[in-house]
Amino acid sequence: MQTNFTAEQLADPAVAEAEGILRKCVHCGFCTATCPTYVTLGDELDSPRGRIYLIKDMLENGRDADRDTVTHIDRCLSCLSCVTTCPSGVDYMHLVDHARVHIEETYRRPLIDRFTRSLLAMVLPYPERFRLALRLARLGRPLAGLFNRFEALKPFGAMLELAPTVLAPRSETAAPGRHAAKAESRGRVAILTGCAQPVLDPGINAATIELLTRLGVEVVVPKGEACCGALVHHMGREDQALDQARANVDVWTREAAAGGLDAIVITASGCGTTIKDYGHMLRLDPEYAEKAAKVSALAKDITEYLATLDLPVLERRDIAVTYHSACSMQHGQKITTVPKLLLKAAGFTVRDPAEGHLCCGSAGTYNILQPDISRTLKMRKVKNLEATRPDVIATGNIGCMTQIATATAVPILHTVELLNWAYGGKRPAKLAAT
Repeated sequence: MQTNFTAEQLADPAVAEAEGILRKCVHCGFCTATCPTYVTLGDELDSPRGRIYLIKDMLENGRDADRDTVTHIDRCLSCLSCVTTCPSGVDYMHLVDHARVHIEETYRRPLIDRFTRSLLAMVLPYPERFRLALRLARLGRPLAGLFNRFEALKPFGAMLELAPTVLAPRSETAAPGRHAAKAESRGRVAILTGCAQPVLDPGINAATIELLTRLGVEVVVPKGEACCGALVHHMGREDQALDQARANVDVWTREAAAGGLDAIVITASGCGTTIKDYGHMLRLDPEYAEKAAKVSALAKDITEYLATLDLPVLERRDIAVTYHSACSMQHGQKITTVPKLLLKAAGFTVRDPAEGHLCCGSAGTYNILQPDISRTLKMRKVKNLEATRPDVIATGNIGCMTQIATATAVPILHTVELLNWAYGGKRPAKLAAT
C-alpha cells in the first residue's frame, strides 16, 4: 500500500511503525474470509482491509477520529485471525492498537459510552472491585431485559447476563506465596494470578499449581502483581496499560533475581498474548525496554510449559473433549496443536469444531461493548461446538469459558483442569455433576 506521510509525521515512532505496517498490505482481501465481523456483517469497512484504509486515512491526514471510523474500529474483536491469514505479514495487531490510542486521544465519545468504558477500566482489572461488582450484578440481573431495550444501555444488560449466578469462594492459591514441589525438582516458575479469572474461576490456577507441584515444579505466586493490562490496552488507554505492564515487569524481574525462573506460567491466553508483547509495548522506555523483553521471553502458556515436561502417555478414557482454540491462543500466540496433543496423551478423545478459526465473541470487553455482534458469534460458535457431540468442551481462556457457558449445557473446562485430573488430581466439579 502506498503511503504519503510527511517527514514530521514519521518522526513519531508510533506513526513510523504504523506506516511500515500499512506498506505491507497489498489489498489481496484474504483477510476478509476469516474476519468474524466481515463474515457476520458483510461490510467491507468491518473487515481488516477496510479498517486499514480507515486507519491510513486518519493517520496520514493527521485528523482526529470521527464517528464512522470509531464505529468500525470499535467493531474489531482483535481476534487476529487476519494476521494468521495474511500472506504479506501485515502486523494488524499493532496497527489497530495504535489506532485505538489515537481514537482515545482525539475522539470524544457520547457520555454513556465514556461512562461504560471508564467503569470497566476501574473495575475489571481489580479483583476485589470486580468481586463486589458481581455481587451487585446478581441483585440487578432482573433488570437485564430492560437495559437491552435501549441501544445505549445494552452494555449494562450484557454485564448482568454474563455475571455468574453463584460467586466462587476465594481461593488460597490466589494469595502471594510459594508452593513447593512434591516430587524431584524439575523447575521453578511464577504464575500469573490474573484479575478476572481468580474471581470467576479460581479452580483454574488451583489445578495448575496442583499439577505442577505434583510434577516436581515449584510455583511462586509473587506479591504485587497487577492486571496484565490487556483489558485497558484494547480500549486505547495506553498509559494505564503501560503502568500495569511496568508493575508486572518489576515484580517478575525481582522474583527472577531472587530465586530464578524457568517461566512465567499464564493460564489465560488473552493475558499471555499481551505479556508476550511487553517487549514491544515498552520498547521506547529506556528503563524498562530490556527488562520487558526478558519478561516476554519467559512468558509461557501453561500448555507450552507442560509440553516441556515430557508427560507420560496415559490409557484412553471414554471422554470426548471438543477443543475450542481461543483466538488469543491460536492467532495471538500461534499455539495450535500443543493443547490438543497434551489432551490426547492424557487419554482423552479430542475433537475439532467447524470454523474453529472464528471468534466466540468474547474478546475481553467486546461482549459487553458490542453485545449484538458478540451474541451472534457466540451462537454460531456454540452450534459448531455442540455439533461434535462432546462430553466436555476445553479451552485455555477464561473469557471464552464465560462466554460459551451462557449458551450451552455442555460442561466447559480449562485444558489444565482436565490434565490435572488425568495426572492424579481430583475430578473437576463440573464433570462430577454430569
